[in-house]
Amino acid sequence: MKIIVLMKQTFDTEEKVVVEGGRIKEDGVQFIINPYDEYAVEEAIRIKEAGEAEVVVLSYGPPRVEEALRKALAMGADRAILVEAEAPPVDEAFVADVLARVVEKEAPDLLLAGYFSVDNGGGQVALRVAERLGLNHIGAVLKLSVDGRKVRAERDAEGDVEIVEAELPLLVTAQQGLNDPRYPSLPGIMKAKKKPLERISPADLGVERAEKTTVVDRFAPPKREAGKILGGTAEEAARELVRLLREEAKVV
Repeated sequence: MKIIVLMKQTFDTEEKVVVEGGRIKEDGVQFIINPYDEYAVEEAIRIKEAGEAEVVVLSYGPPRVEEALRKALAMGADRAILVEAEAPPVDEAFVADVLARVVEKEAPDLLLAGYFSVDNGGGQVALRVAERLGLNHIGAVLKLSVDGRKVRAERDAEGDVEIVEAELPLLVTAQQGLNDPRYPSLPGIMKAKKKPLERISPADLGVERAEKTTVVDRFAPPKREAGKILGGTAEEAARELVRLLREEAKVV
């Protein structure tokens, strides 16, 4: 079995995001594997450990993404592919086009990815890749079992659990709670340095950069003002609330 994990490098969730001149400053910033993608990496490695499988991690982004891929290799992935770009991607459709070319060439049995990324929360790339390749998809998975060509998944269904069965090949996106990702061991880190990491460009795949989404500006949200406590009876508070919504917030 071959498993490909789509991976993205994101800001550490503890980092303070600083926006300057419409751009996010990266000076001194710590980058990590997108947490939801890390669940996908861990699940792929567990499937590998339970039977025979090759785990390939695939990402698109600037050269710094190598660090995240090396961590996945240290966790237990077998090889990595980096589609290298000069700047971080902003257009999910273009990134999906690029990654789909690689996935199609690799022809995996199982495609794994995080439910969404913690930086922009788009949750589009993996689904677009599956759509381009005609793969079925099970999303927000909390438990996964693979038996031959059959897959059984328990997925988050807005507070409840839905059980879905399907056959390979397909895409599965990982939800928080699927597993507890391991820390790379020292031997794993040493082995990761010798594991293959292939670098290619969109041009190598025959894809020209033609993004459909353009970022016009980035800015920090305004500071939150102190809330108001409305007094009086329930009827008086309701009247005052309507007045504030109409005259100050101007939303009604």
